Amino acid sequence: MKSGHFPPPKRQGLILHGIILFILIVITTIGFINLSSVEVGPNFLIWLLVSIFAFAPIPLFAYRMYSLWRADYFIDRDSLAIHWGLRVEDIPLNDIEWIRPADDLTTPLTFPPLSLPGGLLGTRRHPDLSTVEFLAADRKKLLLVATAKRIFVISPDDPASLTQTFARATELGSLAHTEAKSVYPSFVFTQAWGNNLVRYLWIVTLLLNIGLFIWASLIIPSTSQVILGQRPEPSPSSQLIILPVVSLLISVIGWIAGLYFYRWERERILAFIVWGSGTLASLLFLLAVLQIQTL
Repeated sequence: MKSGHFPPPKRQGLILHGIILFILIVITTIGFINLSSVEVGPNFLIWLLVSIFAFAPIPLFAYRMYSLWRADYFIDRDSLAIHWGLRVEDIPLNDIEWIRPADDLTTPLTFPPLSLPGGLLGTRRHPDLSTVEFLAADRKKLLLVATAKRIFVISPDDPASLTQTFARATELGSLAHTEAKSVYPSFVFTQAWGNNLVRYLWIVTLLLNIGLFIWASLIIPSTSQVILGQRPEPSPSSQLIILPVVSLLISVIGWIAGLYFYRWERERILAFIVWGSGTLASLLFLLAVLQIQTL
């Protein structure tokens, strides 16, 4: 029997998450542009809060979109593998007690918070099934995969084909003994945090960005105009907020990219380069703010 893959339906979820990301990026951009033009006061505070709240969920939705794009379910005579972003669950077929549609339940499933098309993710308690973990995209195509420890909820685009493939694989029997494997996104973070150099780069980058925000927040209320770069005419001091914001944006993007590369031993040097570059960029931004002339 050949192995097969049964990906979840992705189009609707990718479009929806793409629209959400686009809206958040537009709001964030508009907020930062207005921050650079308004004077310090109530309007400045409003646009600052708008920018922060619009920017904060961007990494979350970007990761959810990436996870859906890479999501897939694989089954062969030995195991059922669930891939969802950095989340990997490899279940030996001998550990699977049954697979059945979610519609067969007498008590309907309760979905995790922030359950959107393309992103039914998280764990919930069910009165009949105990702990249920969702790694699914479509509410209309849910399958329950029962093991002794946990129930997984998946949503292949063709649930009937996956169920039939599982039945045939069970009848044929396993070719080799396989071990169950569970990989969580937090595992990569924990593994990286255990490295002294990585921990040092992360902490230093965080402190530099905090210092940058503190210094900019001290300058902005105390002066009305500043001289930025080689521009002969002074600019409103509120434009200084752009520097810590850009520094933080670069740091967050670099931190996420570094975690992506850190997953593989052969590419970890790229993670160190990205994180080191982020630390250097934050230092340069802080030095730039310290050198700004006030009027």
